[in-house]
Amino acid sequence: MTKTDVLIKKRLLVAPLNWGLGHATRCIPLIQELIAHDFEPVIASDGKALSLLKKEFPHLEAIELPSYRIMYPKKGQHFKLKLLQSSPKMLKAIKSERKAIAHIVTSHKIDGIISDNRLGVHSKKVPCVFMTHQLQVLSGNTTWLSTKLHQKVIKRFQECWVPDHLGEDNLSGILGHTAFYDLPVKYIGPLSRFKKEELPSKYDILILLSGPEPQRSLLESKLLETFKLFQGKVLFIRGVVEEKVQCSKEGHLTIYNFMTSEELGKAINESHLIISRSGYTTIMDLAKLNKKAFFIPTPGQFEQEYLAERLSHLGIAPSCSQDQFSLDKLNDIDHYKGLNTLDYKVNYKRLFRLFKGK
Repeated sequence: MTKTDVLIKKRLLVAPLNWGLGHATRCIPLIQELIAHDFEPVIASDGKALSLLKKEFPHLEAIELPSYRIMYPKKGQHFKLKLLQSSPKMLKAIKSERKAIAHIVTSHKIDGIISDNRLGVHSKKVPCVFMTHQLQVLSGNTTWLSTKLHQKVIKRFQECWVPDHLGEDNLSGILGHTAFYDLPVKYIGPLSRFKKEELPSKYDILILLSGPEPQRSLLESKLLETFKLFQGKVLFIRGVVEEKVQCSKEGHLTIYNFMTSEELGKAINESHLIISRSGYTTIMDLAKLNKKAFFIPTPGQFEQEYLAERLSHLGIAPSCSQDQFSLDKLNDIDHYKGLNTLDYKVNYKRLFRLFKGK
């Protein structure tokens, strides 16, 4: 590769929302494909999402964006109220984000933007894509309003990419499949950083934690206490991204703070059953690997509660609320068929055409 080849590469800003790790992890395969198709990705996010992507792509330029500072309440029924109370702070952060993006596009010579649910990451100067599985945003009796506000943001972008299948055999249900005629929506198929491997079963259960605080820590404490009574091998991944991977053992429990993509993919392939939040990215990952799962939705998060209930209703994966979980809940797991997804290949050359220009 010559110096000229490097200079003519289009620089694309990839900016996932820092809400748990799901938005960041589903950007990993997208960033890999951008590199493979001769683009130069520039990572932009904050907090754990930015830390994770910097570990995955240490050679790429990374920029810190203003934080939305989203915190969950300790009681799920207060979630909507907490979001409303946080609205002024979030709007201020989005305004700061827009100002930062205006500067970044010019100073870092950005040729295009892919925003994964970051509402202020947009510029009129370059082609912009909004990636989301939420064409409809569930919020109880205010779903109509939250959906309308979200769609208003999306309409500012040239394209909206939905990481799911278009047909009935889809993963997102009503979230990603609703009438939305004012924007070119492209269904790009489920995104996952993992590959299915036929490996011997090493763990009876893999517990995979993620999501915003304090609910992540509350579930961690509950599951650590509960699985002390479990007879079998358990791999417990706390979902806390730190400077170094740390591992400890407590009897039949093997505990990691986090794992790299390669390590985690191998661990999931080696595990019989996955216990996790019903976040959409996790569902895409487990579907790619054809795994059996038990879901515990984040209290008060309508989207996760809907996805868990839908998969349970379809006979794919059981679930229960955080307060109700016990080892007895796992007894019916064999009555569910587990997750799988269609063998779908994205035409990335066509998908990235928006950024090629003339």
